[in-house]
Amino acid sequence: MAKKETKTNAMRMLESAGIAYTEHTYDVEDGKLDGVSVAEKCGEDPEQVFKTLVTEGNDRNHYVFVIPVKEKLDLKACARAAGVKSIEMIPQKELLPLTGYIHGGCSPVGMKKPFPTFFDETVVLFDTILVSGGRIGTQVEVAPDDLLRITNGTTAALTV
Repeated sequence: MAKKETKTNAMRMLESAGIAYTEHTYDVEDGKLDGVSVAEKCGEDPEQVFKTLVTEGNDRNHYVFVIPVKEKLDLKACARAAGVKSIEMIPQKELLPLTGYIHGGCSPVGMKKPFPTFFDETVVLFDTILVSGGRIGTQVEVAPDDLLRITNGTTAALTV
């Protein structure tokens, strides 16, 4: 019998909130971990697979942005959405201590503490989207409304 993978914090949070999700796993051995490759491995449209990016505003607060994997974050648009003067990506080495997640496995659900979270406005075009399940090799497919609710998120134009 194969060993069952343990649930991630993101999965436990979704379950405790009564939110339905579908777990998708993908092979990581080939080293292709970029978002478009992950979407292909999961057999999903890259427009429907979202990545989670963590930033810091000039106000020293942290903000989370969730955008389609093929897109690039527009930092000026993000600052406007967050209501701050400027925003920049946090250094990768700060991600784990801040969120509890590693680069490539950062989920908008289940971070060490809640941060203001913004989803790209295109999230509403889909019945479900995929986001990281909280570890490399795992995605969770969830209804956007449920993600917005559990993260207390809002939508905005966030990409270049």
